[in-house]
Amino acid sequence: MTAPIDSDARIQEYAHPERLVTTQWLAQHLGDEGIVVVESDEDVLLYETGHIPGAVKIDWHTDLNDPEIREYIDGDQFAELLSSKGISKDTTIVLYGDKNNWWAAYAAWVFTIYGHEDVRLLDGGRGKWIAEGRELTTDVPAPTPGTYPVATRDDVTFRIFKDDVQKHIGSGPLVDIRSFPEYTGERLHIPDYPEEGVLRGGHIPTARNVPWATAVAEDGTYKPRAELEAIYQAGGLGLTNDDAIVTYCRIGERSSHTWFALHFLLGLDNVKNYDGSWTEWGNAVRVPIVKGEEAGALV
Repeated sequence: MTAPIDSDARIQEYAHPERLVTTQWLAQHLGDEGIVVVESDEDVLLYETGHIPGAVKIDWHTDLNDPEIREYIDGDQFAELLSSKGISKDTTIVLYGDKNNWWAAYAAWVFTIYGHEDVRLLDGGRGKWIAEGRELTTDVPAPTPGTYPVATRDDVTFRIFKDDVQKHIGSGPLVDIRSFPEYTGERLHIPDYPEEGVLRGGHIPTARNVPWATAVAEDGTYKPRAELEAIYQAGGLGLTNDDAIVTYCRIGERSSHTWFALHFLLGLDNVKNYDGSWTEWGNAVRVPIVKGEEAGALV
């Protein structure tokens, strides 16, 4: 079953309006058969303080990642996880979370590389829902288990690894979505966040800096399509549908937010997220970096 597409005029302007829903749409469709709402936050304790009625929780630390290697859970585990949340292959998943959907977008990206077809983001996320005074609950649902099939992860279409990023330098755009001090190398981590032990500060050669928040309006929603086009396409970065584009950040969560905007909202076909990101690149042996404000080149 596929849920109806949000008919909101702003949503309809995007390249894939079936990927984003307004808070009003979700309020109208809460409890509908075939829709499962999923909260995924950076602060993994937020869900317990109150969540959208009926929403289930996915913890990005413990649910999506293998505990021993830096990799996602395998196809059997993914099927088991989604089944336990009441999700089947034809379920419409609506994701939301804190930080204007950093981790919700990350989960959307993981679900996409696992081939789940109907994944949507709640535009504005947890913050907008609460700001509008909409209902929260601490009641934890007990979903009827779904029947999710064993999934196969596609690590090619929307994901890229370090060695291929090195080959990509000079052949296609790299979009560094971290804060400007992280990009220049002034900082090794997000402002106001703890040090994470990256050895070198700077950015990948040729990468241009457009912090993720550039895509977000004051209420936490994505900016209208025309404004996003001005940032990323003509008049901005100049990205076109002929480009093979790579986004990256620190560990792949903020860059998932931009990946979502470029691929689903602007309709750029070839956009890959480098989830190894700066925590891998900044520590890796024999990979080049650039410090300062200029994008630089491979030397």
